[in-house]
Amino acid sequence: EAVRWLLRAAKQGLVRAQFNLGFCFDNGQGVSQDYRQAAKWYLKAAKQGHAEAQYNLGACYHNGKGVSQDYEQAAKWFFKAAEQGHSDAQCNLGTCYKEGEGVPQDYQEAVRWYLKAAEQGHAEAQFNLGSRYYFGKGVSQDYQQAAIWFLKAAEQGLADALYNLGVLYYLGQGVPQDYKEAARWYLKAAEQGYAEAQFNIGCFYENGQGVAQDHQQAVIWFLKAAEQGLAEAQCNLGTCYMKGEGVPQDDRQAARWFLKAAEQGLAEAQFNIGSRYYFGKGVPQDFQQAARWFLKAAKQGHAEAQYNLGVCYNKGEGVSQNHLQASIWFFKAEKQGFEGAKKIKTN
Repeated sequence: EAVRWLLRAAKQGLVRAQFNLGFCFDNGQGVSQDYRQAAKWYLKAAKQGHAEAQYNLGACYHNGKGVSQDYEQAAKWFFKAAEQGHSDAQCNLGTCYKEGEGVPQDYQEAVRWYLKAAEQGHAEAQFNLGSRYYFGKGVSQDYQQAAIWFLKAAEQGLADALYNLGVLYYLGQGVPQDYKEAARWYLKAAEQGYAEAQFNIGCFYENGQGVAQDHQQAVIWFLKAAEQGLAEAQCNLGTCYMKGEGVPQDDRQAARWFLKAAEQGLAEAQFNIGSRYYFGKGVPQDFQQAARWFLKAAKQGHAEAQYNLGVCYNKGEGVSQNHLQASIWFFKAEKQGFEGAKKIKTN
């Protein structure tokens, strides 16, 4: 019944009714969800200068919802709403200029619009503006300004900003270096499920950096990040199982997590799973698999993998014996400062 009255009012040109009807179709409230109808009514309201409708219509064009995707049309409607002070539209318009979507790429224009939204307290715009200052894109690089804007966004709970603020305190960029503060901000981001922050706070607990050393807490956070597919966390979790730090020692679990990270291309994990295969720890001994993983890590410049691959070629383990290839890989490892005189341990 309410939608029927909205439709009647919208057809009579009442701008608020047109917007509300578009919103109903957009979200399936009181009617079947219909993005085409939503875009149709947003357009009618947008043409009458309704800022929220202009913003929503821009989003429709940007995402291809109810209309063909068209970045130029998206930027056009974001601009109209942005000129009326609509902070979401200002932020999105900034991103259009940053990415060159629908407008020529222009970092200075991106900064201008991010600033307008940020000054209205828009958390994402504050974060984006902080990033512009951090990287010096559209403004002079200024870590202090980056920290100021990241803090504003972080205080609103934006996970990206919480994480970046942790990075600044860790590196001492724009703020005094402070591992406790870094840990505090990483933890806040980690609690929101931010995988990189979970990994970093895990490293802090592992090393006793900014927090009391606690291997069990390290494992908890590595696992959370590892389950989200973060290769570095998977590798570190594998190391925890390999060493029995924070968890009971378990070669099978170590190999399992090393393999997950290795399959994502992480050189350290490729070396580690190669070593597991070489020694038969947690997996059946398999020199061919060992050599295969050593090669993958070696090609990425992992010095110990280069040396181990040289050993495989020297002994003919998992590959055809080839002293020339062995020498080549030994040389690569030694060039990186690896102590090539040390043979692979057999215990």
